[in-house]
Order: sequence, then C-alpha cells, then structure tokens
Amino acid sequence: MDSFELNKIAGAVLFAVLIILGVQNLAGVIYATGTADANAYIVEGVETASAVASTNDAEAIAGAPSLAMLLAGADGEVGEKVARKCATCHTFDSGGANKVGPNLWNIIGHAVAAREGFSYSAAMVEFGGAWDYERLDDFLEAPKKSVPGTKMSFAGVRKPKDRANLIEYMRLLSDSPPPLPPVGGELQ
Repeated sequence: MDSFELNKIAGAVLFAVLIILGVQNLAGVIYATGTADANAYIVEGVETASAVASTNDAEAIAGAPSLAMLLAGADGEVGEKVARKCATCHTFDSGGANKVGPNLWNIIGHAVAAREGFSYSAAMVEFGGAWDYERLDDFLEAPKKSVPGTKMSFAGVRKPKDRANLIEYMRLLSDSPPPLPPVGGELQ
C-alpha cells in the first residue's frame, strides 16, 4: 500500500469525524433545550423532589379536606368511571369471577387477602386486617408503597377526590353498604 492510499483512508476518517461533529452541533442549535417552565404539564405517577416536599408540607396537609369530608361529598357514578381503569384486572359484580386481581364486590369491611379462589402475595396476606376506609384510601393511593411486595402492578390513584369517588362506588357494591365514617359526629 503506498502513501497515497494511506492519505485517502486518513482523509476519509477525518471527513467522517467532521461530518459527525457538524451534525451534532447543528442539531444542538436547531433543537436547543432549556429548563422546563414551572407551569409545565405534570405526569401522574412520577414524583419529583419538589412534589415529595410539597406533600410533606404541614400547611398543605392542614388545608386538605379529610377523607371523611371527601367521602361525604363523593359520587358513586363518578367513582364507577374511575373504576374503569381497575376493570382490566378486577370484577365488581356480586359473585363475579377473580381475574388477575380478586373480585371487589362487598370489599369494604371484608378481610384483606381473603377472597375465595384467589392466590394472594405473601405481602398482602401479611398485611392482614380488614379493608376500612382509611386503609383502602392509603392502598389505592400507592399500592406498592402501602404493601411492599404486593403483586398488584397498578401505580395508584393520585387525586384524593378520585380515590373518594372510587371508594364510594366500591362502598355501594354491597347488598347493605357500610356507613360512611363520621365527618363531625355521627355515621352517615
């Protein structure tokens, strides 16, 4: 191989490097990115440091309505719409079959991990107890956080009002719906 051939190879390599760098710089100019605006769209299910800090803020918690207040104003029909995202894995009718998840008819007041014919994770069995309003609200907000090790892959229902509507819908899925928790005194 003579020196002319080596010069052609070296020139081709240098030309390729120049093209790559040029395209990279041109793309950086055309598609310049900046920091996100504070009013940018928030994706549910993704927590940022500021979101975590704001949920721990005592003032925000103090001003938020209680679960009992949310349930008192909850709408079962709206909750039925929220429950559509659950229908992939759960049934809601009396005597309904278990799917990927257990049937949810008459779940409030029912023992945790006790549906006949469904194989629960060890974490859910260990969670134990019964599904009251507070436990159900906590679980629906973030199942994997509430019961680490659960097989349920659902990310959760982030908005408290949506959870209250969903819980109201599930409360009504019973031959005799359990009373709502007291807002300021008696059961409703």
